[in-house]
Amino acid sequence: MATFTVRFLGCKVSHVDAQALRDRLLADGHEELDRSADVAVVNTCCVTNEAVAKSRQAAARAARTHGRVYVTGCGANLTGDAFATLPANVSVIRATPEETPALVARDVGPIGCVQADSRLDRVRAFVRVQDGCSFSCNFCVIPLVRGASRSRRADAVLAEVEKRVRQGHREVVLTGINLGCYRDREAGYGLPRLVREAGAVPGLERLRLSSIEINHVNDELVATLRETPVVSRHLHIPLQSGDNEILRAMGRRYTAQTYLRRLAPLEDFNLTSDVIVGFPGEDEAAFRNTLAVLRRARITKVHVFPYSPRPGTATAAADTVTTEVKRERGARLREASRVASLARWREKLGREDVVLVDRPGRGYGDDYSPWLVDGRVGDLVRVRGAEVTGEGIRAA
Repeated sequence: MATFTVRFLGCKVSHVDAQALRDRLLADGHEELDRSADVAVVNTCCVTNEAVAKSRQAAARAARTHGRVYVTGCGANLTGDAFATLPANVSVIRATPEETPALVARDVGPIGCVQADSRLDRVRAFVRVQDGCSFSCNFCVIPLVRGASRSRRADAVLAEVEKRVRQGHREVVLTGINLGCYRDREAGYGLPRLVREAGAVPGLERLRLSSIEINHVNDELVATLRETPVVSRHLHIPLQSGDNEILRAMGRRYTAQTYLRRLAPLEDFNLTSDVIVGFPGEDEAAFRNTLAVLRRARITKVHVFPYSPRPGTATAAADTVTTEVKRERGARLREASRVASLARWREKLGREDVVLVDRPGRGYGDDYSPWLVDGRVGDLVRVRGAEVTGEGIRAA
C-alpha cells in the first residue's frame, strides 16, 4: 500500500480532476494522508502565467517531501517547458482528464485490499458532466489543453449524483468547462433536462451549476432553474469584458447588450462573474464600460484575471497594457466587487436563510452568499441576518 496526497490548483473542474484521482487511488487500496506521503499528485492550472508559476512551485515543494510526484491537469498539457528542471522524482502526465487517473494508478500500482465507497471530506460534491471546449476564444488555452467539448452519459451523471447523496453530501454542483454545451443526444438530454432529473434525486437538498456562458442562458434553462426546487439562486456567468470592441477582439460570441438582456429574467439571483483586465487594446474607456455593465447586471463577486498571453492562442504575441495599469484596474474592479457584495449581503439583514455549514463557523446560503454561523460542518441551519461584516453575514 502507498500513502498519497492530492492537491489541486485552479477552478472547480480542477477540483473534479483531483477528486477522480483521489477516488481511483483509494479504490486501489492506497491511503490518503494530509501530510507528507509516498506519492503526491498536483493537479495544475495554466489559465495565467501566475497560475503556471504556482503550479510549478507546488510540484517543487511536493518533490522535497514525497517519494514520487505526479503533475497532472491543464498545466501538464501546456506546450513548453513549464515543468522542466524539476527533480527526477517528478513525472508530468500529459493526458486527458479521463485518462489521467488510470495512468497515475497504474504507475503507483494497485494492492490486493481495496477500500469500499469512499466519502470525501467536503459537504459539497462537484460532479463533472462535460469537459473541453470547441469555441476557441482568442485568449484561451483551455481547448488546447483539455480538447474539444464532450459530455458524459446522463445515466452516469445521475448515478454519480445519487452516489454523492448516499455519501452524505448535502449539495451537488454540476460542473464542466463549457457546461451549457452538455448533450447526451442518444438519451435525449440537454442541460435543462439533466438539471431537472438531478434535482429530483431523493435526498439531494441543494443543486448548483458551477459556471455557464451567457449564450446558454435561454428561456428553457431559466424556467428549469426556477421550477426545480433544490436549485440554488446563484449563477456564475463570465463577462470577461463589457466593451464590445474588446469582446470582438477576444473572440467572444456576444455583446454587452446581449449579456444584459439574457440576465434580465434572473433579477433575484445572486450573479457572479469573471473579468479579464488589461486585454490587448483595452483603454480606460473600455474598462469603464466593463464597470458599467457589471453594475447594470447587478454582479456581486468578480473573479479578476490580469490578461496573460497563453502559448498557442491567437493573442499569444500581444500584451499591450502595462503591468501597472493591469494592477490598478484590477484593484478598482475588486473594490467595485466588494461594494456590490456588501450591498447584496445587507439585503439579508432581518431575513431568514438556510445555510450549508461547510467549515467551522462559516457556510453559504441558498444564493451562495457567505454567512458566519454556528453549527456542525455538513449541517443545513436556518438563520437570520444580524450584521454584515467584511467576511459575510453574521447570523443572529
